[in-house]
Amino acid sequence: MFAAFVATFLASSLAVAQTDTKTADVIDLSGVWDERIIDFAIDSIQAAADSGSVEYVVLAIDSEGVVAGPDQLAELAALVAEPPLPVITWIGASPAKAFGGAAQVALAADVALAAPGSEIGYLEPTIAGDDDSAAVADLSAFTGLVDQALLVEDTDLFDEVGPDSAAPRQVGQYLDGREVSTAGGVVVLRTVREFEGGVTNLETIIREPNLLDQFFRLAASPEAAFFFLVAGLTLAAFEFYAIGPGIAAGTAAVSLVLAGYGLAVLPVRWWAVALAILAVLLMAWAYQRGGIFLFTVLGIAGLTVAGFSWTDAAPQIGPSIPGVLLTIGSAAFFFLLAMPTVARSRFSTQTIGREGLIGRVGRAVTALTPDGEVDIDGAVWRATSHREAGISPGDPIEVVGVEGWFLEVDVP
Repeated sequence: MFAAFVATFLASSLAVAQTDTKTADVIDLSGVWDERIIDFAIDSIQAAADSGSVEYVVLAIDSEGVVAGPDQLAELAALVAEPPLPVITWIGASPAKAFGGAAQVALAADVALAAPGSEIGYLEPTIAGDDDSAAVADLSAFTGLVDQALLVEDTDLFDEVGPDSAAPRQVGQYLDGREVSTAGGVVVLRTVREFEGGVTNLETIIREPNLLDQFFRLAASPEAAFFFLVAGLTLAAFEFYAIGPGIAAGTAAVSLVLAGYGLAVLPVRWWAVALAILAVLLMAWAYQRGGIFLFTVLGIAGLTVAGFSWTDAAPQIGPSIPGVLLTIGSAAFFFLLAMPTVARSRFSTQTIGREGLIGRVGRAVTALTPDGEVDIDGAVWRATSHREAGISPGDPIEVVGVEGWFLEVDVP
């Protein structure tokens, strides 16, 4: 009898504890939807259902479009339409966007909410840049970019959660007592709980992608992929010409890895990517030849055209004007100011100018093939020579001229 009493007491205590620990999961789905973010959404919904401790899930949507595979997006839409536990879609916080496949997933939910000021529309194409991609929700209600207020008032597709709906807390208050369809039937939501002196929301847990996914998703937008590509190439050139300790090279490598991810997932125009690479190479060549301003300007112009032509997914996904201008300005700063300044401090002395070195002799620090480094009176300089000279490390050299930032040397 005592054992039965203990078992009954523990069971009732666990039931109370389970009720008291019910939570609301808010899944952050902001940014362009690639395969990583959609996998994260699917896994989060299923994990919430398996836990048994989640009352409902809110998909917080703020996305210009989808670049993942159509089958993967269709799987998410089907899960939202017939979820294992109540799933609510919420386009917010204000101002937020839901274009293309992201808006279609929002439409698939039994309860869809939109914060005031949200932009909802451009439903086709479902996958940005793919005009043949099939829809994953009913698109008969509207087309184009529809004003959110008109959408809420005239189509009843979205509920508006009120002027204070800038946070999941207001969403939770709005949902209390709402009936929501799930794969197992209709569920009446209990999104608030009583305490002595009043009521409060269920504990809200914000779910975000893991750190690795967040790292790669840094480049999952046109302006970011453009920035990381240009930054990686520019820093690589900076490392080469300034002969630094390797910090710039490491940063360049990370930037190029991120750029590669962005290029892999985004619908880019490859001619624009090639133009951006050529523009950076032209600016590097102009710097190597002593800072030929005309070619530097042409490189900046090439970056401008490439940056604003980066994707073919408009009007859903397009480069941010401030982001593109920041990238172009940063590249121009490096080639016109940063690299010459660092090179002067790295390869010069306070007492001897380049012209004064003509006729001086020294030794090669590296092989000149044809560019390399030489040592003259204890100072290291960038130098160039004819390939036929065959100058190896330690060979004697003589300065015969100055070309831009380089000393022209030959065998004495």
